[in-house]
Amino acid sequence: MSRLIDIDELAEYLKLKKQTIYNWLSAGKISGIKVGGVWRFERKEIEAWLKTKRRVGKTGVS
Repeated sequence: MSRLIDIDELAEYLKLKKQTIYNWLSAGKISGIKVGGVWRFERKEIEAWLKTKRRVGKTGVS
């Protein structure tokens, strides 16, 4: 299992507000693990999810 990060670390990593991450969790856009009432995320899983969101521009460079 990869290192787990908390919601503060994920928000900082993605440069998003924590509320956005909570909204994405609620909508099923991202997955996490609730440990002791606190959301945790596998960094490798988040990185894999980010790769699926990659878009290729008109020049062919992503």
